[in-house]
Amino acid sequence: MASLLETTLPVALDHLRPLFLAGPTAVGKSALALGLAEKIGGEIISVDSMAVYRGLDLGTAKPSPADCARVPHHLVDVCDLSLAFDAAQFVRLAGKAVAEIQSRGRTPIFCGGTGLYFQAFLAGLGDAPATRPELRSELEAVPLPVLLQELGERDPQAYAQIDKNNPRRVIRAVEVIRLTGKKFSEQRAPWKTDAESPLSRRFLAFTRAPEDLHARINVRVDQMFRAGLVAETSQLLNCGLADNKFAMQAIGYRQVVEHLRGERGLADTIELVKIRTRQFAKRQLTWFRRYGGCAWITLSSGETVAGTLAKVMSSLPFEKPGR
Repeated sequence: MASLLETTLPVALDHLRPLFLAGPTAVGKSALALGLAEKIGGEIISVDSMAVYRGLDLGTAKPSPADCARVPHHLVDVCDLSLAFDAAQFVRLAGKAVAEIQSRGRTPIFCGGTGLYFQAFLAGLGDAPATRPELRSELEAVPLPVLLQELGERDPQAYAQIDKNNPRRVIRAVEVIRLTGKKFSEQRAPWKTDAESPLSRRFLAFTRAPEDLHARINVRVDQMFRAGLVAETSQLLNCGLADNKFAMQAIGYRQVVEHLRGERGLADTIELVKIRTRQFAKRQLTWFRRYGGCAWITLSSGETVAGTLAKVMSSLPFEKPGR
């Protein structure tokens, strides 16, 4: 973390250091990032493990062409569906984006909800070994409940914290344990949680009352389906979506694929996507609260983007130069 916040940038260029906006899906991060970038002369780095994939558009609520025309966005549409994307690639590409943005005299603004990517960028990847293809293939063939049982027996701490509905995360944890003989939880890079650290003034996390957030999630899901999520998913299946175990974890796409296979009707699928998205948002909030060092800002249902931006601007740790 020191390497990021205690750089050799002169104090006069303090505004070039990255800012971080985090929080659950549908909380309103993207609109705030756009407004903030316009106010301070920034560019947005997406922190979304699914928005990196080309073609996963509606279900990931990617920035629109109009949004990208307003403010440059980075780490969106950087990976084909035929490939896997991981935290190591995110760190490499994000570091490159930060350097490019700063070279233009602009502020990098990280915005998203993938806690693991924030952690990897800020604290490093830890000492976990690289994936071993033969072991990974073996673990992918094991039922998820069996893997969870093994993880619970060999690393109770990792078992308690992991997203048990995410096979990719569970497989990786068991893989690391088998490769090293050590607990997965002991090999992950620490993420400083001191709320008084310099990072807390540059890392803003947003939340809403549960009923407000749930209502926003429901509206977003309905909009995605009206905009053509089923048709988009059908087209992506022809492009190899079902073969990408990473992309198939994306909420919305997985449930629509099941619908297209005849496993449930459309109305039930829409309701299931809402449920899964609410559950995901809860896990995101848990992650950031556990690993924070964040300055939390609670948004209200009647609050305008302009009103929230005023809060954000007052929270920033540097004097904004005239631009």
